[in-house]
Amino acid sequence: MRASPARLASRPKNNEFRMPNNLQVLIDKLPTDKLTADTYRLAEAPAPVPEDGEVLVKTTSFAITAGTRAGLQGSASYAGAPRTGVVMNGTGVGEVAASNHPDFAVGDAVSAPTGWQIYSTHAGAALTRIPPDHEPVDYLGPLGVNGLTAYFGLFEVGRPIPDNTVMISAAAGSVGHMAGQMAQQVPTRIVGVCGSDAKARTLIDRLGFDSVVNYREDNFRQALKEATPNGVDVYFDNTGGDILGSALRRLNAGGRIACCGVVSQYDTSKPEPGPRGIPGLLINKRISMTGFLVFDFAHQYEDARRQIAQWLADGTLKHLTDDVNGLEAAPQAFVDLLAGGNVGTRVVHIN
Repeated sequence: MRASPARLASRPKNNEFRMPNNLQVLIDKLPTDKLTADTYRLAEAPAPVPEDGEVLVKTTSFAITAGTRAGLQGSASYAGAPRTGVVMNGTGVGEVAASNHPDFAVGDAVSAPTGWQIYSTHAGAALTRIPPDHEPVDYLGPLGVNGLTAYFGLFEVGRPIPDNTVMISAAAGSVGHMAGQMAQQVPTRIVGVCGSDAKARTLIDRLGFDSVVNYREDNFRQALKEATPNGVDVYFDNTGGDILGSALRRLNAGGRIACCGVVSQYDTSKPEPGPRGIPGLLINKRISMTGFLVFDFAHQYEDARRQIAQWLADGTLKHLTDDVNGLEAAPQAFVDLLAGGNVGTRVVHIN
């Protein structure tokens, strides 16, 4: 929809808009093992000027996600080769500060690939307009990449049916805590895997998981067996590694694995080898194991957002956020997230 003449008239011209300074978090060096906060440095530069067809966005909040660690490894092909001296990537929400695009006016709330910085310019096609009756922070979670990943990974790849058992690793994370709630709508039995008893209580008491197993316990495999007495029909894998190996042995014949992420492999120079038993277990149990990227389903985003927005409105879906204040706090917040310190979506709010 094009902006009205009145809105276009109210938009500042570039030569009327005094460009502020831009605070950024840059990748200062590439990590060789575990991520440390000094991988990054704060920098200040003039805010970019939007060219014809572009919009200047002032970021108010952005999400920190484990998957961006893969980009620093060079193991995420869609992220390109890792580089230093560039702004750390990420999805943010904010408002239009200046516009040379007819469909966006100053003050519009938008979501964009802002990166870790205050100001960024974007082509109109890269922006998602946030309706006035929606909470912008929800576009960093349930209505953004994380929620869409949970939705399509579960329903398009995992394909649960009523009375299935659905197992989800990193179940307290930004994607996992929503995938578990979405699976309840089928309905299914939901078994989560997380890294602390406190997270387990949150998943059961607040989000309705049926059972949760702490993978840090010495008897994890036995506990998982007890939590899945009828086996597992769908496994939503966010971790890879030993947890994937354990899930494979609990999968029923005809089981489906949706491979979403490999967080156990990101923050290390010595990734674990792939689970034993592949392809034997896949063949013997006729298990399908499918990797996916949320971008594969871009043509279905709006339909998914309508359903997710309905779940948010009626309280069916709860979005947990783990809030951090200040751009300068982002590097340490990322280190802590990779160590399992978050519950829900970690969101940095820019003061």
